[in-house]
Amino acid sequence: MRNRLARLALGLALMAAAAPADAHHSFAMFDRDKPMTLTGVVKEFQWTNPHVWIQVMVPDAKGADQEWGVECTSVNFMRRRGWERASLKTGDKVKMVIFPLKDGSRGGQFNKLTELNGSPTNLPGYQQQLEGRQ
Repeated sequence: MRNRLARLALGLALMAAAAPADAHHSFAMFDRDKPMTLTGVVKEFQWTNPHVWIQVMVPDAKGADQEWGVECTSVNFMRRRGWERASLKTGDKVKMVIFPLKDGSRGGQFNKLTELNGSPTNLPGYQQQLEGRQ
């Protein structure tokens, strides 16, 4: 009986420890049904784990710059698809498609980069990265 209780307690502890990891990988905050295009200038390219971030200055309707935070996948995942620490630099002009945050704040999940400094880019985006995993 004691052994059974110890195994039950261990199983419950493992499930409780796994819950935060599962929540970490939730994409529920992004509206994947409403992709949007951002055109702006890279403020910062954060080549960090667990997720790479692109901070982009995007002009609003009145021309005032608004900072957007775009979450990408991991360094390892992006590197396997051809991205590097120097793929984007401060001041680069970018056009990208993101899945915006559902709450309307200025941020989203990276989907694809369509232009870099006025030219089409061959850096694969999120969807192409997922297709490449299969």
